[in-house]
Amino acid sequence: MDRAYEGDSTRAAARAAGLVPVVPPKANRWNPWEHDEELYKRRNEVERVFRRIKHYRKVFTRYDKLDVIYLAVVMLAFVAIHLK
Repeated sequence: MDRAYEGDSTRAAARAAGLVPVVPPKANRWNPWEHDEELYKRRNEVERVFRRIKHYRKVFTRYDKLDVIYLAVVMLAFVAIHLK
């Protein structure tokens, strides 16, 4: 979730699903809320991990039919990234 989805309805849906939204409010918001800035910065780390594993075509295209096989391919991509 980022600032593009910072509306009240989206935040309420995230809370209803048991998630804690940490997205900061837009600069022009009338009643801004407090947010955890450090946790929001850590979001970038997760996005970079997804970007790294999508460099592997088999992960990106997901040709595998079984979830177990796909998970094994993702783990193999993590091993390859770690060994570099």
